[in-house]
Amino acid sequence: MKIIDLIPEKEIKDAVLNEYKRKLVLYKLTDEQLKKKYGMSFKEFEENNVVKEKGFSWEVEKDAMDWEHSVEGIRHLQETICKIEAPDNEN
Repeated sequence: MKIIDLIPEKEIKDAVLNEYKRKLVLYKLTDEQLKKKYGMSFKEFEENNVVKEKGFSWEVEKDAMDWEHSVEGIRHLQETICKIEAPDNEN
């Protein structure tokens, strides 16, 4: 038996949208915290090679990985949410 046979499609869609929006908020929070910490955007952080400038410390390396993951997550989730919410996807 498929899940679609047990749960209405709209309910599944709403659950997925809510989860994506929750993740989007977390990614945006990480992005804002790191912007504040470094006083620049992720693009500027990379262009200025801050990881090298800060001596490749674990904290800065970890921030860079988390930040990149968040920025890519924001981009991906915003695109996906727009596609799911598109009028031609309405039931």
